[in-house]
Amino acid sequence: MTLRDIFANISANPSLLLWFLLCVPLLTFLSSIWQNPNTPPQQSPNRHVYAILAYLACIPGIFAITLNMYLFLFERQSIWDMNLVTQLLPIVTMVGTLIIIKRNIPFEYVPAFGKLSGFVTLVFAMIGIMWFVDRLRIYAITYVPFQYIAIGFIGMLLLIRFGWNKMF
Repeated sequence: MTLRDIFANISANPSLLLWFLLCVPLLTFLSSIWQNPNTPPQQSPNRHVYAILAYLACIPGIFAITLNMYLFLFERQSIWDMNLVTQLLPIVTMVGTLIIIKRNIPFEYVPAFGKLSGFVTLVFAMIGIMWFVDRLRIYAITYVPFQYIAIGFIGMLLLIRFGWNKMF
């Protein structure tokens, strides 16, 4: 089974994905209603619930953003051919869930949320570098061995990661 087959199957039967993507922000909203407003955010028992809900929303959302970037930058897919259920709804779910969480508790009190933002930074940096290399077509005009290009790519990722940590 390929990724195309999975997306075709989800597009043919979108009810389970729709149910999941609509339940995550709904559960986040319900959790925010049940939260005691007098409890300090660092002592809130909902911190762990918010962490789980953030991961449930962000993993499909990050995947959808990455897939969209790949399809639009590398595959040259038209925006008119975009599948709303698999390409747009996970992003809307992620944004909605994160807005609800941010309204109730600062992100620094959500356990392991920093790891998720570091992962997003790394993924976007990799896609940006891959797009830059694709536009330069450096692999087609050079006689540099592939090992050196791979080492340079990893070095650029480490440099971006180091710079990001220093910046924030």
